[in-house]
Amino acid sequence: MKRNFLFILILIISCNAKRYDQGETPAQVKKKPEAINKINTADPDTELLEIFTDSLHIGEPGQSKVELIRHRVLDDTYVIIRFYTKGPAYWYLQNTYLYESNTLMDLKPHIADFNNDSFMDITFISATAARGSNEVRRLFIYDAEEKKLVSIVNSENYPNMRYNKELDCIDAFLVYGGTSTVFTRIEGDSLKEFASVHNDQYRTVYEIDKSGKERQLSKDSITDPGEIYIRYINYKPLKAYEE
Repeated sequence: MKRNFLFILILIISCNAKRYDQGETPAQVKKKPEAINKINTADPDTELLEIFTDSLHIGEPGQSKVELIRHRVLDDTYVIIRFYTKGPAYWYLQNTYLYESNTLMDLKPHIADFNNDSFMDITFISATAARGSNEVRRLFIYDAEEKKLVSIVNSENYPNMRYNKELDCIDAFLVYGGTSTVFTRIEGDSLKEFASVHNDQYRTVYEIDKSGKERQLSKDSITDPGEIYIRYINYKPLKAYEE
């Protein structure tokens, strides 16, 4: 039965959703695919929770558009990601993703350049972490050559992601009994770690070579408990973010 609802999920859009439009003109809204304009509120087992669209920032501004749609189907929540490029008269669908999501939070999309190629990418909250300090997001990188969004398949493993200008990478900050700053680079459709700093009773710095072998660079005791929650912008030399 759920499979039938998933099929219907792609087609149903409800007028009760929270809607956030960035950069859409009335003409662009009018040219949305027919399924987006259909409204169905008769089925209590499906509910549209949120829609986000942007065409002024993502990818090639004015020529690219992203659409995020969050639905409830029975007791589960799903997110649809659609990416379009602009043609002479219409927006053309390039790729679509569908994910199950266990978060009750809004998507809170964030558009930024995560790989320093001058094209904007997007993340959104996709899961609820065991600890509230860990914000779990899915990352999608704009591929300018293919003109599509690439899903970074392991991005949910790296909470609190941000682009690190100093090392030209993406770093993450994991909070548990201690904390870890993890430095990664995009390789294909994945994030690959190349260094990390772990803070608990000790501050331990590791570097990882291309084969995946980890090498410890340093280890020292942490005497000030406040230092456990330091996030680092560099590991060689060790350097904390100034914020």
